[in-house]
Order: sequence, then structure tokens, then C-alpha cells
Amino acid sequence: MAVRAVSAFALPPDCREVTLGGSLALCAYLGVPPAAHGIVIFAHGSGSGRMSPRNNYVAHRLREAGFATLLLDLLSPAEEQDRHNVFDIALLASRLRLAVDWCAANPETAELRPAYFGASTGAGAALYAAAGDKRIAAIVSRGGRPDLAGAQALARVEAPTLLIVGALDSVVIDLNRTARDAMHCERQLMIVPGAGHLFEEPGTLDQVVALATTWFGHHFPKAAP
Repeated sequence: MAVRAVSAFALPPDCREVTLGGSLALCAYLGVPPAAHGIVIFAHGSGSGRMSPRNNYVAHRLREAGFATLLLDLLSPAEEQDRHNVFDIALLASRLRLAVDWCAANPETAELRPAYFGASTGAGAALYAAAGDKRIAAIVSRGGRPDLAGAQALARVEAPTLLIVGALDSVVIDLNRTARDAMHCERQLMIVPGAGHLFEEPGTLDQVVALATTWFGHHFPKAAP
């Protein structure tokens, strides 16, 4: 599995750069393959953004499978200077809702139902954003902190949710089990053998891709013939 095939600093060749949020000017990479089944919006962990090499690899593979993707910076460069913002789940969630609204208004993506792919703290923000939002088709969490969304928000999530955790990430496994038990929607916890928190071990990120592709494939509306 060659994560380095997608550079952390280069625009993927099947994407274009867009900006969201008006004066916030949040930068994002948008990729829409032909006859896309839906659009997966990425919520990155703390200290990361649209240039995340692991999320870009996952997004590239999802586009190959026929899903559109949007990788965006949830904070402006000025906001990133305040470390409180990096862990402000409500603020990050508001940016994800903004991205959903943007996709609904953008002619290229308006017909595509949105889903979230969250990593680390981004998973907590994705679940918080999805609480009570019937537009969201599905959620996948990679090494996530769904507990950060809070029990009240977790109980209001209706989108089918897949929680993926590395077997070596014992503390996060327990946090995911607790979050899963607080949820009432369709949900599943999958533990990837031999994987740590970042899924840097050989082959482990490909297992994430396979699980996410199957999950989104089951829960996105089927494309017209």
C-alpha cells in the first residue's frame, strides 16, 4: 500500500481546489468521478487538514470506487493558531455542516447525498454535526474519538455509523465501545488486527479503505443505470 503515491502537498490530479465559507475562505479538494454515488466529506484530526496523506489516500481510493470526495480545512490559518479551536468540537462540526450546505448549493454536487469520514477528533466533530441531520447517508470513523461528540449528540445520530479502530489502540477501542453503546442508529465497530492509532502498519490502511467502501456502498442511494 503506497500512501506516498498521493502527495501531502500536491493537488490530486482528479481533484480541483475550491474555497468554502465566504470570508472564511476554507480551502478544500473536490473530486467528483463520473456517475458518482454520493459525496464523502472528510473531517480531519487535530493538526491536520486537506493535505493529510492518509486521508488523501483513502479519498483517492473512494473516488476510484465511484464516490465523490471533499477534503477541507475545518479552520482558517488564523484560527489554527489558537489551539482551543483545534479541539472545539462544536466549531469543527459547524464547518462540516457548512460543507454539506455548500455541496447542496454547488451544481456539481447538488444531487449527491453527503456522508462523513472522520479521523481522530474529526470523527467526534462528524458525529456531532450529524446529530439530527437527516441529510447524512452514512459515517465512517477511522481511529476516531466519537466520545468527543458527547452522549447526547451520539444518541441523536441517525446515519449508519462504522467505527474502525486499530487492535493496538486499546484506549481508543474502549472509547469507541462506549460511544457505540450510546448510539441508537445502525452502527458497527470493526477492529483491524495489527493496526495502531494512525494505521501506519503495512496493509492496515487498505483494510480501512475496503471497510469504508463497503459501508458507503451499502448506504448511499444506488446510482441510476
